[in-house]
Amino acid sequence: MTHAPHRPTRKRDIVVAAACGVFVAAMVGAAYAAVPLYNWFCRTTGFGGTTQVAKVAPAGMLERKITVRFDSNVAPGLPWRFEPEVNSIDLHIGEVATVYYNVTNEAARVTEGQAAYNVSPPRVGAYFTKINCFCFTQQRMKPGEKRQMAVVFYVDPSIVKDSDENDLNTITLSYTFYPVPVTDDPAAGSAELPRPGRKKL
Repeated sequence: MTHAPHRPTRKRDIVVAAACGVFVAAMVGAAYAAVPLYNWFCRTTGFGGTTQVAKVAPAGMLERKITVRFDSNVAPGLPWRFEPEVNSIDLHIGEVATVYYNVTNEAARVTEGQAAYNVSPPRVGAYFTKINCFCFTQQRMKPGEKRQMAVVFYVDPSIVKDSDENDLNTITLSYTFYPVPVTDDPAAGSAELPRPGRKKL
C-alpha cells in the first residue's frame, strides 16, 4: 500500500528551498552593489588614496604649507600626451589651488579617455579635496587636438588635528588616463576652466 508524503517533511523542504532562494538573491544583489559600495567607502574614508569632493572652499587657510607634486600617466591603447604644466606647487593648508594639465591627442582620429586618480601617501586621501576636476567625466579629443585640463583642489585644514600627519610635508597627486569607447556625443568632454583666479605657479 502506498503512503502519502509526510506533511512535516514537505513543509521543511519548502522552507529550505525558500531560504536557498533568498540566499542566492542576496548574493546576486551583493555582487551588483559591491562596486558602488566600495567606491562610496573609498570616497568617505580616503581608502587607497581616493580623494574627497567638495562644492565650496574651506572657511580659511592656515600658515602651515605643504608641497603638492603632480604625476601623469597614459595607459596603453590611448594615443595621448599628458603632462602637468608644473611638477609641484607649495600652498597653504586650506588654500584653493588651480593646476592645469596639457593634453594632446596624437592620433588622426577622435579618441576618448577617462582619468583614474589617487594621492600618496594613501592615508592623505581623506584630507585632499577636489572642487573641480577633468577626472570627473570622460574626455573626448579630436584628431591632433591640444587642450588644457584643470583640477581645483585644497588640503583640508582638519589634517592638522591628525597627529599622524604632523610630519607630512609632501603629497603626490597622480593621474592615469585610460582609453574608453568613443561616444556619439560631440559635446562630451570639456574640462577647460577660465584662467583668471588660478593659483600662482
